[in-house]
Amino acid sequence: MTTTPQMSDETAAAPLPPAKTPLIRSAALRTLLRNRLAAVALGVLALMVLAAVFAPLLAPHDPAAQNLLVRLKPPAWQDGGSGSHPLGTDQLGRDLLSRVIYGSRISLLVGVGAALLAGVAGAACGLFAGYRGGRFDRLLMRAADIQLAFPSLLLALAIVGFLGSGLWNVVLVLGFTGWVSYARVVRAEVLSLRSRDYITQARATGVRDFTILRRHLLPNVMAPLATIGTLHIAAAIVAEASLSYLGLGVPKETVTWGAMLADGQLYLGTAWWIAVFPGLALMLTSLSVNITGDALRDVADPKAYRR
Repeated sequence: MTTTPQMSDETAAAPLPPAKTPLIRSAALRTLLRNRLAAVALGVLALMVLAAVFAPLLAPHDPAAQNLLVRLKPPAWQDGGSGSHPLGTDQLGRDLLSRVIYGSRISLLVGVGAALLAGVAGAACGLFAGYRGGRFDRLLMRAADIQLAFPSLLLALAIVGFLGSGLWNVVLVLGFTGWVSYARVVRAEVLSLRSRDYITQARATGVRDFTILRRHLLPNVMAPLATIGTLHIAAAIVAEASLSYLGLGVPKETVTWGAMLADGQLYLGTAWWIAVFPGLALMLTSLSVNITGDALRDVADPKAYRR
């Protein structure tokens, strides 16, 4: 009488084809590089990241240093401008270029932090809901429907008003308000994947559910997760600027693009540069992230490799 040896979880997980082969990676890279607009967007994002990381080295002045003798100085190329303040100064004599550079730190930190928090929570909920189904799936979808019934910015305003302002409170709030998109997309992907042959075979050979989720399902939902993540970064950056503009974001003494827009709104007729330059930085960053997200969506589409 012969006995069939027991298969371990790692051995039974063999039917899963690799999520990304070197050939697919090279084809995806070529597809991304052919998109010139995406290459420009990636370049802008790289500059923003470098500015945020090396802000103390790149900023010509202390962003909080006040000098009323040079208040409302125009940019260097206008009459009355100064080369020591290339983008001019604000109503308190603070260097605008330094403040724009330092403001990129908060915007990128909030955007990436909120996207990571929402992505982890939403992906976990979507994986378990799509794989297990049943009561948990129904409960999760009804909770998602209820949250989608509220405008995300109003919900963020209400939560920040309750928790109080602060950098990590803003990250937490924007992460909480953004998990629904991840969960719904991941759940839809898992519902289509769980009936595949390799999932059925893994279940039949006794592979644990956690191993199936980790080795079979999670690698196959990473592409849509990356696409949603980039788009959520842009949305979180704009939301943080909106909260700071209303005075409910990070503390007032912290340099943010939203707070700079709020300071400059009273001087649009006399000192337009106070609001225009942080607004341009905010627009270019969010636009670059959105273009990158669209490019990643195209790369994640296998048909794109044949274009």
